[in-house]
Amino acid sequence: MAISDVGIDLGTASVLVYIKGKGVVLKEPSVVAFDRDTNQIKAIGEDARLMIGRTPGNIVAVRPLRQGVISNYTVTEQMMKYFLTKAMGRKSFRKPRIAVCVPSGVTEVEKKAVEDATYQAGAGKVAIIEEPIAAAIGAGIDIAKPQGNMIVDIGGGTTDVAVISLGGTVESASIKIAGDDFDEAIVRYMRKKYNLLVGDRTAEDIKINIGTAFKRSEVDYMDVRGRNLVTGLPETVRVSSDETTEALRETTSQILDTICAVLEKTPPELAGDIVDRGIVLTGGGAMLRGLEELIEERTHINTMTADEPMTCVAIGTGRYIEFLAGFDESAV
Repeated sequence: MAISDVGIDLGTASVLVYIKGKGVVLKEPSVVAFDRDTNQIKAIGEDARLMIGRTPGNIVAVRPLRQGVISNYTVTEQMMKYFLTKAMGRKSFRKPRIAVCVPSGVTEVEKKAVEDATYQAGAGKVAIIEEPIAAAIGAGIDIAKPQGNMIVDIGGGTTDVAVISLGGTVESASIKIAGDDFDEAIVRYMRKKYNLLVGDRTAEDIKINIGTAFKRSEVDYMDVRGRNLVTGLPETVRVSSDETTEALRETTSQILDTICAVLEKTPPELAGDIVDRGIVLTGGGAMLRGLEELIEERTHINTMTADEPMTCVAIGTGRYIEFLAGFDESAV
């Protein structure tokens, strides 16, 4: 049986598995629910996500990855094993070659932890790839050419900004601010303005349904339920999309500052290429409305979101292993 080439986007918010020839075969939240008393895992993925904020005291739903790096090694290993078995089935005689992506700012120790967890989960060979490179490949950019391409990958826990040319990163920066921070900013705003306590899942719903980083001509509204911190009783308030712009301002401006800082350090020839070719947004966080307009307003550079921002990194990670194999036909 041929070796399977597998790419894993090991994200803070979700894990995606790409198998060569099949595409993205699995996309599940990176959440694990386990019993604190017995240390037994109760659920992984979507089943565990549904338990967040709704479990009895002894069962906790945790995210074993925080801001793009492993915070709970044992649970991450178990989660990867589960997802690989689910994606590939058990009938694999040879261990697969697996490429896993990590944020561009991780340390060697953090890289080693990811590598070890992947071997423990059943890999025969492991390649670690930086997220912006994977995102660029997945977005369909030919990174081998001597041209400057700017990628902004906004995930769940980290935002990676990189200028790529000739298959490598020329300038990059990684900040621990991304999609999860958008949710937290909305939670803080609701508490401050309405004295309303809402959960992370409600905040995410607000972000998806009416969230915008840039004021729009049409204002959207949404009824939000939560607990009033003064009375302690459930309450519903009507929130507008303009309010989400206000709530997200601080977080989005930090991402903008990072983009500008990378642009300032970019060599002039490559900066010229970026002005011609534009900035490409990838990652789940890139789906926040108004981000393109906000970046364009600040940088005066055309900004576009990749076709499938959520799966770009997983597809790019899977394809990267094909480069490593030197297009070895026997591996197909």
